[in-house]
Formats: sequence, C-alpha cells, structure tokens
Amino acid sequence: MPLTLLHVDDEPDIREVAAIALQLDPDINLVSAPSGQDALDRLAAGMRPDVILLDVMMPSLDGPGVLARLKQAPSTSDIPVIFMTARAQSNEVDRLRALGAIGVIIKPFDPMTLSGQVRDLLAEARG
Repeated sequence: MPLTLLHVDDEPDIREVAAIALQLDPDINLVSAPSGQDALDRLAAGMRPDVILLDVMMPSLDGPGVLARLKQAPSTSDIPVIFMTARAQSNEVDRLRALGAIGVIIKPFDPMTLSGQVRDLLAEARG
C-alpha cells in the first residue's frame, strides 16, 4: 500500500541515508524536512502524510516540541509519529512513547530494514 512519509531531521547526512533507505521501498512517497518548523509549515500548508519520522534532538524546535504542536491541532493530532533517536535507554524510549509516539527507531538505523520497521510500527499502532 502506498505510504506518504514525512522525514524530519536537521542532519543532512541522516536525511540522505534515510532517503536512500526509504526509497528502496517503491510504495513510499518520501518528503524530507530539515527542521521541525519546516515540517509544521508543510503541514499547515495542507500536506497530509500517513506517518512522520521525527528526529528527537534538533535545534530551536526539537521532536517532542513538534509532536506537542501536532497533538494540539485537530488537523494533525491523529498523524502517527515515530521518533528517531540515538538515546537507546529503555526509559528514554518509554518517555517518547508516553508523549504520543507510536514507536521509536534507534540511530544508527539499518538502512535495509528502515522501511520495514516503519511499516511494522504503523501496523502495530493500527491494531
């Protein structure tokens, strides 16, 4: 099933590796954003992704800040969010899930399995 995915990360190298990895899946329509504010601007302009892959640590507006704003707006409150972070401790993963994320993918991620991880987390969230 085709999937529109918004990937938000301030690191150009991470965006590039993720883009290559996600485009291995022909059914993913990928849009990349270099900041949380850019992602919010795209959503405000009417973009409607099926899922957002969101970096946790970004300057000015971090991932949890973006998620909080998404949850406040009726038009974006139901978009599933998956965080990406280098912090792999279970208490950090639990904290991110408690904020409303459907899952957490740990960096460095495996490019060969990234799209599968996203699809698995989405399927799990949809029950």
